[in-house]
Amino acid sequence: MLGKIVYMSNNIAHVQVPTNIKISNNLMNMHVIFEDEKKKVLGEIDDISKDIIKIRFLGEIINDKFVGGVIKKPTIESNVRIINSEELKLIIGHNDKNSFMLGTSALYDNYPIMVNINELFSGHLAVFGNSGSGKSCGVARILQNVFNNPNFKPYKANIFIFDSYGEYHNAFSNFNSIDPNYHFKYYTTNKNDKNGQPLLIPLWLLDNDDFAILLNATEHSQLTIIERMLKLVKIFASSDETALKYKNHLIAKAIMNILFSNQNSNSKKNDIFVIFNSCSTPEFNPEAVIQGVGYTRKFRECFLINEKDEFSESVLLTEYVSSFIDESLDQYEEKSSNYFNLSDVEKALNFTLISEGLLRNEKAYNSAVTLKVRLHSIVISKYAKYFAVPNFMTVDQYIASLISRGNQKAQIVNFNLEDVEDWFAKFVTKSCVKLLFNYTKSLNNKATIPFHIFIEEAHRYVQNDNDRYLLGYNIFDRVAKEGRKYGLILNLISQRPVELSDTVISQMANFLIFKITHPLDVEYIQKMLPNISIDIIEKQKSLQAGTCMAFGKAFKIPMIVKMQMPNPMPESSNCDILNTW
Repeated sequence: MLGKIVYMSNNIAHVQVPTNIKISNNLMNMHVIFEDEKKKVLGEIDDISKDIIKIRFLGEIINDKFVGGVIKKPTIESNVRIINSEELKLIIGHNDKNSFMLGTSALYDNYPIMVNINELFSGHLAVFGNSGSGKSCGVARILQNVFNNPNFKPYKANIFIFDSYGEYHNAFSNFNSIDPNYHFKYYTTNKNDKNGQPLLIPLWLLDNDDFAILLNATEHSQLTIIERMLKLVKIFASSDETALKYKNHLIAKAIMNILFSNQNSNSKKNDIFVIFNSCSTPEFNPEAVIQGVGYTRKFRECFLINEKDEFSESVLLTEYVSSFIDESLDQYEEKSSNYFNLSDVEKALNFTLISEGLLRNEKAYNSAVTLKVRLHSIVISKYAKYFAVPNFMTVDQYIASLISRGNQKAQIVNFNLEDVEDWFAKFVTKSCVKLLFNYTKSLNNKATIPFHIFIEEAHRYVQNDNDRYLLGYNIFDRVAKEGRKYGLILNLISQRPVELSDTVISQMANFLIFKITHPLDVEYIQKMLPNISIDIIEKQKSLQAGTCMAFGKAFKIPMIVKMQMPNPMPESSNCDILNTW
């Protein structure tokens, strides 16, 4: 017995300490039971003085189950005692086939804290903490514990880790030793990293919005150009008869627009040959033969300029070109995707800009040239290699290729993004998440193939971007709000929650908060999470490395969890200055 209740105010009971009992400060944050003949109420010790203990109510134990929140306070006559081991199991969890060990209790002699797998992994998770507080080690240990669980074998798991520094490879490199059916797959952007496969992204699986992000579009007028560019590149990549007619129709219309523009003949000639360079066919190329009345000319010979600054064969040229224009083809749409590469995209963009006269339009010029320059800079940069996919594949085939390792399935897929700049890493993360979101939405049976996305340094990617204004949505916001019902789950790991998208944070179901001290981050967490108490905020400030405050859907009450060190460790430790010096 701790003592008698003196009085209760709001959600706090004030308990008087008997004079014959010595109270230890080790009781701080311990859980107690208020018990009478009718009910049990759980409380947590908040404050200890010489003769008064303040205990905050947390919930009730009803029919051997814990229910959060207290509707009716305990009576003044209730007995007050420390929680026993059986009652502790009701709030900390017990070992069964549906649970795994998250860590140990920092309050109850390293008592194992068990978490229901469904309640932790069926909702979005946020892991916050200062650099060096134990975030990466904690995430690695959680996954190791799940896959080491003897009661549960997650062979069908699909866990994608977007890793900013290549930390997690070491933690899962011997994954197969746990179970022969467990497999780890590693993609890398680091050319010196011999452990992984190169990251490759099929261009034809990207849509208008993906290209807008890749090309850093900032204006709605650029979206129209990108849409036209993608339509053309898909058609140009096709080889069927109708597609060929449509290509000739497009080229003919573009040439006619140029021929009847107010440019001089030399400029017209240059623009027309740019079109040939971007898109040529047997009928439209410099060497194509044009039949006149009793004579022939090669296409390039029709552009000789006379003393009047006119094409010498303007009549023949106009008649030939106009013969390929068929207005009924303007409704043509390519029905299926075809293989195309980055060079094809650039040609399609150049054709779009010339054929639509955008480079001659003063208002559209800057937007058009910006896209042209950005795309060309990617074509000639190191980033081009990430799009050099050798063969065509469908969405299903591409996703299958990501999670397959030979004839085996990989449960954990690690993307090492350390050797690319933030803008490209953000594009890779967004495009992959969007691809998975669309894939999971397309399944006939919802949430039958779940994917868990872990994003390290999430504040670099999951931001309040311009996407909402430009595209009408942000893919991380959309997944945070809708992904759960399709089985696409976000797990964000960040040391700067204040830089994250507020919409995404508001949808997090569970939180592991390691020590975090920056006042802006602390204030932001408190504002964004209405269920977080001042007590939790204060507790996390004094946590040791590797210890976190855990709360949310998967936890009966907020708990201080001491995480075990992962084995093997991720490569996230500090530099050993003493030995390196």
